[in-house]
Amino acid sequence: MKSKTRVRDLCIDLLYAILAGCIVGTAYYFFQNSNGFAPGGVGGLATITHYLLADKVSWSILMVAFNLPIFILVSAIVNKKLGIMLSIYMLVQSFLPKLYELLGALPYCAAYNQADFNIVFACIATGVISGFGFSLMLKRFGASGGTYGISALIKKVRPETNIAYVSFIMDASVVVIAFFVYGMRITPVMCTLLNLFIADVIVDHGLSGVKNGYKFEIITSHPNELSEDLMTRLKHGITAINVHGMYSDTDKYMLICIINKRQIGDMMKILKSHPDTFASFEKVNEVFGNFKRKV
Repeated sequence: MKSKTRVRDLCIDLLYAILAGCIVGTAYYFFQNSNGFAPGGVGGLATITHYLLADKVSWSILMVAFNLPIFILVSAIVNKKLGIMLSIYMLVQSFLPKLYELLGALPYCAAYNQADFNIVFACIATGVISGFGFSLMLKRFGASGGTYGISALIKKVRPETNIAYVSFIMDASVVVIAFFVYGMRITPVMCTLLNLFIADVIVDHGLSGVKNGYKFEIITSHPNELSEDLMTRLKHGITAINVHGMYSDTDKYMLICIINKRQIGDMMKILKSHPDTFASFEKVNEVFGNFKRKV
């Protein structure tokens, strides 16, 4: 049974790595590589080097040359399985653009005439699509590229190091270098910043989960009536906790209920119909288990 579970997990890991690599590689080929701006991290350095060499060395080869040694070290020093999965992910995203090129697929800048082309749209598309791919890798493996590999290696040698600074320095370096490499023009810098920002936003949303909700904590003296109203109308379970109001010096109940975003309006109406209640709520990024009440 354990052997079957390991095989299943390995297959899922491979699927995640290949799918994420395809998504990021698609974003890079169609919207980023040909448009004069760079992504963040190690991939950005590879893109800038490709531009400096005037296409004499393939972007795919440079991506492998920049990233593969890092992932080999991660595999040898930090975590073997993680290093292998990151290598597969990187190889897929690096050579998928070559496949698109062989198939004759045109990138965004070549598919439209100059009047229809807009580099801002290319930045947005790159950030959205690649950000989704990054979030898949981060959610499954906690890593999404060469910058993480460098951070993990530094953390292994110097555990006290704040690896958040490493990512910031890598991305900031790409932005600064892009200014000088792309003719000291502000447009490539702004495009790089926009791409980084959008990708980070998409990653945050991806990591926060699709099945999210809002947790209400309701203080009331009439838990049975309010609970029945909530469960009947919202179809969610309620958890009741005995509490003591220090100001009024009376025993009360705190009801805890997690609902969908679209049910906030209904929740407010229910609470207003019970004027003796006090409530607060907060966003819940992910919900597991039996979210809805069984009827």
